[in-house]
Amino acid sequence: MNHGSAQGGDDARNRLIDYISSDAVFHGDFTLTSGKKATYYVDLRKVSLDHRVAPLIGQVMLDLIGEIPDVAAVGGMTMGADPVATAVLHQGAARGLAYDAFVVRKEPKDHGRGKQVEGPDLAGKRVIVLEDTSTTGGSPLQAIEALRKVGAEIAAVAVVVDRDTGAREVIEAEGIPYYYAIGLDDLGLRDA
Repeated sequence: MNHGSAQGGDDARNRLIDYISSDAVFHGDFTLTSGKKATYYVDLRKVSLDHRVAPLIGQVMLDLIGEIPDVAAVGGMTMGADPVATAVLHQGAARGLAYDAFVVRKEPKDHGRGKQVEGPDLAGKRVIVLEDTSTTGGSPLQAIEALRKVGAEIAAVAVVVDRDTGAREVIEAEGIPYYYAIGLDDLGLRDA
């Protein structure tokens, strides 16, 4: 699935694309998490933690996931998903929506209660796994595995920027719907 717009979301989406293009896309020679080489790198943290841009991310992601029913919480692997989840939580609250947020640690804590999933109790709840930018789909899959262990039901994976490098196919192969807000064409990166 691709993107839609609700509540006048096109303006927020266009402004978000502008911020990402100007502040979060770096050109050069990069090695991605997957080990693949790339001529550009999208560093969403340059904008997802920016006071001007975080609200736009929340609005655009709310528009993207708005049609998915009965979702109790959003979140994903720390740390890429964390600012996205809190943006959705805050912008959702401003719209009168009740999305909680959660954080999935890379490993269970070795102290305290030893939790890997932090936040509200998700047993029996429908959740959306978020990611800032997705390359292989590995981070969402890691989050999904941890969430299933605590009894959460995965409604979808939703990413801010999809690099079109196989993540969608990997997630959909697990039987999970994959949504993204912004693609390479939106950022003028299709041939980069």
